[in-house]
Amino acid sequence: MQTPRFSTRRRRLLTLAPATSLLLASGLARAQQPLDKVTLALNWKAQASQGGFFQAQADGTYRRHGLDVQLLQGGPQVNNRTMLPAGKVEFLLTGGLLTALETTRSKIPTVIVASFFQKDPTGLIAHAGRYKDFAELKKAGTVFIAKSNQFGFWQWLKAEHGFRDEQLRPYTYSLAPFLADKASVQQAFATAEPLYATEQGFATDVFLLADQGYNTYGNMIETRRDLVEKNPDLVRRFVDASIIGWTNFLYGDRTPAMQLIKQLNPDLNDAKLMAEFEKVKSLGLVDSGEALKVGIGATQVARIQDFAARMIKSGIYKPGEVDPLAVATEQFVNRKVGMDLKAQLQAKR
Repeated sequence: MQTPRFSTRRRRLLTLAPATSLLLASGLARAQQPLDKVTLALNWKAQASQGGFFQAQADGTYRRHGLDVQLLQGGPQVNNRTMLPAGKVEFLLTGGLLTALETTRSKIPTVIVASFFQKDPTGLIAHAGRYKDFAELKKAGTVFIAKSNQFGFWQWLKAEHGFRDEQLRPYTYSLAPFLADKASVQQAFATAEPLYATEQGFATDVFLLADQGYNTYGNMIETRRDLVEKNPDLVRRFVDASIIGWTNFLYGDRTPAMQLIKQLNPDLNDAKLMAEFEKVKSLGLVDSGEALKVGIGATQVARIQDFAARMIKSGIYKPGEVDPLAVATEQFVNRKVGMDLKAQLQAKR
């Protein structure tokens, strides 16, 4: 689940011209052919935690891969998820593996083809210095958790880390109750609520669930199984271009993406974008773990199986209720795409 932001939300369908007309020699042949039109439905409004996709759009990477990409923004009142199985979009940026596992239980014919967050940014926050480590959080008298997550990672927190329902209070996407209670704990995205608290003059400690064994992926690309079967070349080009976009966003000149994000989401400014970007990079959300070995977007079916086993043990699912083997394919990732580019960009520093 994506944590809503504290600003006016709206949805825009965008067909965007690239920021540059320069075509790499390797892309000339593809560029002379008609572009394949595809839509990526995002899981929230334009923001730095989606930056690689905006980079690929803004600097022409998608076009050099023969793609005319539309970016469809999300928001609290927007359900882009229903558009994918309905055939209205080709790709969907989805949150975590719980949602992906749920599609197998519901027999929805979609599949994950890349995972752009190796570490999910979901965590718990506390007032700075209040608790010395994650284990102490279970001593808090109040833990604010959104209703949907009470049936998700909260069950895992109870089963694996000893949290109790007596601590539970509903998180209504307002920081005020947490800020008013210095002993409380709250769910958060590491790239969002801690930054909002700082803006209001409060320092927080962030404890990522990913560091405590909650090994879901995040910001995954989901598509329909029939598209994978009938047009794997299109899927491969979209995934490859997105990986290159993320590589340039993290290690190159990210100005095109940042300018485009600000254009689409006027609630953001340079300071907010850079603060979120620094969180994405410093926490190793994108380029860490297996991604360091096989490239950004790395996806391991074995890891999905392990996550599913943890969720079954936590009581979220019954044995046999979901099929972790049907969640994702490794067909389009783990091929070291973008790693040479990353080395080149790092060498220029």
